[in-house]
Amino acid sequence: MHALIVVAHPDPRSLTHTVAARLAEGVSLAGHSAEIADLMAEGFDPRFNANDHAVHLKQAAPSADVLAEQARIDRADALVLVYPVYWWSMPGLLKGWIDRVFANGWAYDEIPGGKLEKKLGCLPVHLVALGGAGQGTYQRHGYSGAMKTQIDHGIFDFCGAPVVTSELLLPPDTQEPGAHLDTARAIGGRLFQAAEQVEAA
Repeated sequence: MHALIVVAHPDPRSLTHTVAARLAEGVSLAGHSAEIADLMAEGFDPRFNANDHAVHLKQAAPSADVLAEQARIDRADALVLVYPVYWWSMPGLLKGWIDRVFANGWAYDEIPGGKLEKKLGCLPVHLVALGGAGQGTYQRHGYSGAMKTQIDHGIFDFCGAPVVTSELLLPPDTQEPGAHLDTARAIGGRLFQAAEQVEAA
């Protein structure tokens, strides 16, 4: 099985990129394949433009870059997003990727009469966010719940994509990020565990 791991961070030496690489390593060690999509390095344009708006209204076809991203997701058996928390959400680059790629007609279908068809029910999603504040801050202000409402439910449930993993990795008690890397490898290792159990049954 194949995982698409999407990363949004400007520094390839960041902990975010290291976590993504370790997660891909876990997928590989479990006997599966993984592709890391580095949105910054690939130069993905996150700006929702006039053509994207026309696509939303079903008045135009998606542009080539959006079609390429949709095809990349279609080839995957699981989608993993690895990103730093910026202003209690995902970075603009990743949000713009979702804005443009998870388009009406592909990720969901708005049917006349107010009905909605969720089209990504076969796409398991795994979210790995890296925060800079401590657990107390997230609990005190309700940021964790707000992020789950906005991202897990607001984006992926709207499209029918089940969120299997939703991890928030916060600063460790020491300067060593080893625990986060172990967590990432473990997530990668069990990414397709449920599917394998179903196949074996």
